[in-house]
Amino acid sequence: MILPLAQHIGKPAVPLVRAGEEVLRGQPIARADGFLSVPIHAPADGVIEAIELKPSARGPMVESIVLRVYEASTQELRWAEPRDLAALEPKELIQAIQDTGMVGLGGATFPSHAKLSVPGEFPIHTLIVNGCECEPYLTCDHKLMLEHPDDLMVGTRLAMRAIGARRAIIGVEDNKLDAVESIRRHLPADGSISVEAVQTKYPQGAEKMLIKSLLGVEVPPGKLPMHVGVVVNNVGTLAQLGQILPAGQGLTERVVTVTGPGIKKPGDYWVPIGTPMRTVLEWAGAPDVSEREIILGGPMMGQAVASLDVPVTKGVSGILVFDKPHMDDGAERKSYPCIKCGECVNVCPMGLNPSMMGMLAARREYDAMGEHYHLGDCFECGCCTYVCPSHIPLVQQFRVAKGILREKAQ
Repeated sequence: MILPLAQHIGKPAVPLVRAGEEVLRGQPIARADGFLSVPIHAPADGVIEAIELKPSARGPMVESIVLRVYEASTQELRWAEPRDLAALEPKELIQAIQDTGMVGLGGATFPSHAKLSVPGEFPIHTLIVNGCECEPYLTCDHKLMLEHPDDLMVGTRLAMRAIGARRAIIGVEDNKLDAVESIRRHLPADGSISVEAVQTKYPQGAEKMLIKSLLGVEVPPGKLPMHVGVVVNNVGTLAQLGQILPAGQGLTERVVTVTGPGIKKPGDYWVPIGTPMRTVLEWAGAPDVSEREIILGGPMMGQAVASLDVPVTKGVSGILVFDKPHMDDGAERKSYPCIKCGECVNVCPMGLNPSMMGMLAARREYDAMGEHYHLGDCFECGCCTYVCPSHIPLVQQFRVAKGILREKAQ
C-alpha cells in the first residue's frame, strides 16, 4: 500500500514511523504539520517497507509511506482513542476532527477541521450538507445516504456544534428521491436538520450554486460561504465523520465508485486508502487491455492517470475505466483560435469570462486572470471546455494558471 504524505490541501504530513517498523490498522503513521494539515493512519496491519518518492495522480513523484500488508492478519481495527464528545468545547471538537485525518471526501481534500474553524467575526447560522453528487457515473455519496443515514445525522450534529449553527439543510438532487426518503426517516424531532430536493443539473454540487438553490443567497465574487453565514460540507465527509469520530478512530478507508464500460463488476466499494489502482481494477474485473483510459473522479472534473501504481487517496471518489471502443481517439480534437462565440460565457455557472481568461492564459498573463477576471472563483467544472467549438482546453489552462499563482504566493 502506498500512502502519500500530501493527500490534502496544505502542508504534507510528517512521518511518525521508519522503515522496518510494524504498525496496526488505524495507528497514526504521520502527524499533521501545523493547522492546515492532517495526520495519516495505517490502513492495514503490516510493516513499513520504505519512505520514498512514488508516482502521484497529478504526475510529480511525491514522498510516500510504503506499507507491506500482513496478508494473514484479520485486519481488525485495533487502534482507537474514544472520547466523550459531549464534554468537548467547540475548539476541542475541532481538534478531535483534525486527529481523525478527515478531509473533504468530495474531491477537494480541504482539511475538515479547517473548514469548520470559522473566525468569530463571521457568525454561522446554517450548515449545508451537499448530497447532490452531480457528476455522471459517481454514486458513492448516494449509496452512503441510503445505507448510512444514521452516521450522517451524527456527523451533521457534530459539525453544527463545531461551527455553532442553529440549523442544517441536506440538499439532494431530485433524481435521488430514495435517498431523500432514507434521510427523512432519520431526521431529529426538533427540526434542526432538514432535507430538501433540488433540481438535477450539473454542476449543482458546487457549493455556491447549492447555497443559491437552497437559501436564495449569492456569495459575492472573491468571498467564501462563511461571509454569508454558511458552511458547506459533503455528505460523504459527514457520514464518515459520524462513524469514526465517536469511536476515536482515524480515516483508513472510504467509499469509491468503480465503474465505466471497462469494468466487469461495477459498484461502490469500501477501499482502504493507499490501495494501488492495479489491485482495485483486478478486484473489479477490469479487462487486461493496453488501450484504456482511467479517470480518478468524475468524467467532467476528474483527471486521467497514466500509471496503475497510483494509489487510492482520501480525495478519490471514483475510478472510471473506458476501453478502446468508448475512448475519443483525439482525431477531431485539434485546438483552433477562439472565434468569440460566447458559448463558454453562457454556460459558466459562476458568470466568469472563460474566453478572455483563456486568451490571457495563452499569453501567460496569469496575474491579470486573478486580479481582474476572478480566476479564484472558477471551480473547474469543465463546462467551458465541453462546449468550446474550437476545442480549446480552457479548464486545463485555468488549472495551470492557478498552480503558478499559488507558487508565486508561496
